[in-house]
Amino acid sequence: MHRLIVILVAFVFCAADAAAQDYPQRPVRLIVPYAAGGLPDTMTRLVTQRLTESFGQQFLVENRPGAGGIGACELVAKSPADGYTLLVADVAQTAINPALYSKLPYDTLRDFAPVSIMGTSAQFLVAHASVPASNLKELIALAKARPKQLSYGSGGNGSLHHLSMEAFKAPLGLEMLHIPYKGTAQAVPALLAGEVALVFSALPSIAQHWKAGRVKLLAVNTARRSAQAPNVPTIAEAANIEGYDYPPQIGVMAPAQTPAAIVNRVADGIAKAVRHAETQQRFTVLGIDAVGNTPADYAAQIRIDIKKYAQAVKVSGVKLD
Repeated sequence: MHRLIVILVAFVFCAADAAAQDYPQRPVRLIVPYAAGGLPDTMTRLVTQRLTESFGQQFLVENRPGAGGIGACELVAKSPADGYTLLVADVAQTAINPALYSKLPYDTLRDFAPVSIMGTSAQFLVAHASVPASNLKELIALAKARPKQLSYGSGGNGSLHHLSMEAFKAPLGLEMLHIPYKGTAQAVPALLAGEVALVFSALPSIAQHWKAGRVKLLAVNTARRSAQAPNVPTIAEAANIEGYDYPPQIGVMAPAQTPAAIVNRVADGIAKAVRHAETQQRFTVLGIDAVGNTPADYAAQIRIDIKKYAQAVKVSGVKLD
């Protein structure tokens, strides 16, 4: 009997490996929870171009924007676990939504199999030129001297930019005025117009204004300095906040129970795609750092993010239901 069980298990694994070797046999959908033209969409289209070339089957982008990506997550969570419907997700879907909403139609850890992070986008803490602070230490001193007088813009309540700032303020005991906008496409112009003193922004959105002296780069919200502006310190080092690391991380996930062999095959394809010379060149222009990590590494990062953003939401006091 024991021998029969061993034989059956071996047969199942062999069948799964064979299915993975034949995958994909038809077009694969990648559901993007954002509108066309945004950073996750653009990144995904660059990667799917390479995946299509590598696998000889079309990898198609399907945009499902709205409601913080909840609908897109639900769609993929309920799709067949065969590798033909995948989700493009960032920390908003994997870690922030579970902290913002008391009820969700999906559970990040239960309903998805992490595949790979395609890339991250460093966010710089940017000050209007009129702010009398030339570095982060001076900004902290200014904020302490003028509680509730400095304002910062974000992409909305509960957005990554909002929570990044809250995670920066809380350990330092800073009090600033939060001005939520409908996306960073509104927040950055508000900074340039002097409506707010500070924002978090990707470098391509403010590079020309930085070079023209209209804004100042004070720090970056990643664990390590960004190659895009290596002289700009991290918040962790400049403010002495251990473990501070809040960049957008845009990755691919499959429905739970998708065969590991297929998940690994897609992960390998993504790693190859983001390391392609042309893809890296385009990523650099967009302010993206390529990753292409393993399913295990992505899963570990998601668990870290869930705890980290739960704490950030808690200190911010924001709830969306």
